[in-house]
Amino acid sequence: MKLSTIIFTLLLSVYVSSVAKSQSIRDAKPNIIFILADDMGYGDAGCYGQKLIHTPNIDQLAKDGMLFTQFYAGTAVCSPSRSAFMTGTHTGHTPVRGNISVKPEGQWPLPDTTITVARALQKAGYITGAIGKWGLGGIHTSGDPLKQGFSYFFGYNSQSLAHNYYPDHLWENDTRINYDNTPQHQVYYSAAIIQNKALAFIDRNKNKAFFLYLAYTLPHAALQVPDDSLFENYKKQFKEKPVSIPKVWNGKRLQPQPYPRAAYATMVSRLDQYVGQIVKKLKALGLEKNTLVIFTSDNGPHAEGGNDPYYFNSNGSLRGIKRDVYEGGIREPMIASWPGKIKAGTVSNYIGAFWDFVPTFAAITHASAPIYTDGLSILPTLLGRKNQQQHTYLYWEFHEQGGKQAVRLQDWKAIRLNVMNNKDAPVELYNLKSDPKETKNVAGKHLGIVEEMKMIMAEAHVKSQAFPFGKVDE
Repeated sequence: MKLSTIIFTLLLSVYVSSVAKSQSIRDAKPNIIFILADDMGYGDAGCYGQKLIHTPNIDQLAKDGMLFTQFYAGTAVCSPSRSAFMTGTHTGHTPVRGNISVKPEGQWPLPDTTITVARALQKAGYITGAIGKWGLGGIHTSGDPLKQGFSYFFGYNSQSLAHNYYPDHLWENDTRINYDNTPQHQVYYSAAIIQNKALAFIDRNKNKAFFLYLAYTLPHAALQVPDDSLFENYKKQFKEKPVSIPKVWNGKRLQPQPYPRAAYATMVSRLDQYVGQIVKKLKALGLEKNTLVIFTSDNGPHAEGGNDPYYFNSNGSLRGIKRDVYEGGIREPMIASWPGKIKAGTVSNYIGAFWDFVPTFAAITHASAPIYTDGLSILPTLLGRKNQQQHTYLYWEFHEQGGKQAVRLQDWKAIRLNVMNNKDAPVELYNLKSDPKETKNVAGKHLGIVEEMKMIMAEAHVKSQAFPFGKVDE
């Protein structure tokens, strides 16, 4: 064989291999990592205006991807917000609409007929993992994550037990993992354990298409952090005088924290470090260009365990915090990064909510979406296309503090409080374009819009025996 023929054959082989590799990369199913912070406010990250807490990794995620300015959680507390994400349905009829604990451990379970985003992706060939906090049904109930489409689960099954970062046990699938932690002997920090399990999950499935639901417990109360350099630096930064607390904690309720400001800032920064580690792991494995990373939070910032969200401007100067259906209780940070797909440094004003993720992930993965969803695929927005559908309205319910309803209709926001005691409770109306902080109730000047909002509230709320909505159902 002539030398020229050999060289041509070798070059052709290299070219074909290169084309095949490129085609394989293009045809590979994209991974999805959905990072859910717990009680982190709209203004808690630097890219959303935070001045006191350092979040360089979350900020970089925004620089590398798309930052949303008008994206909302499922509602104002944990379980129903997560139910809205899992099922693609708003809290007017999502299966779990409130935080109800069920013995021996766990919360009100998702029904066994639920089509979750994990089930849809699992059916499409994805390895699915839920790591962190669950709160949608105890082990061996219909809401067990292993029965709701997840191949692997690790973390807190019960959200009420997640209020202690030094637990005596966590769960790995259906196996209880015990830890030698007591109120006076705190060694195993759950947030660090959860992070290590998340990194191991990515390592373990690097050659497969995977969906990782990474539901961190940070920065939810209690304000518990290891006594490390990060904590010490924030104590120095804030020059915080210690709050008087009991010398011995009995293990009940939230553990007191003498330095609540430094502790909360440390928890947010620790979360930020974990986000950075996830991105670093993807890059080390060469997965970053084939992985969509979403970062958001389940509801507004908390004021529990000594935390002061107003000191940090955690709600981004919006009205309300956790358990409020005003903007500060439900509008969340939302960042999407997918190198090569999502244009870096973009900002979106798309008005969306947690129920959009089910149809979005289905569109990305070509999975079969549930028969019914309240959501819209935001894939056109992520890819910079102009054919993005818009919601007719967004609706929320909250089943505590007398019951609350809220509707977002274009620039209008309607809120009704104390609906469990008064089905005809007055409707507050705000124009978010001119009054984003919801300071001026203009219901009296726009009676026609108020009536339209009432009709939406009546339409969106569906009766539930498990979650009755007081006299609204009569």
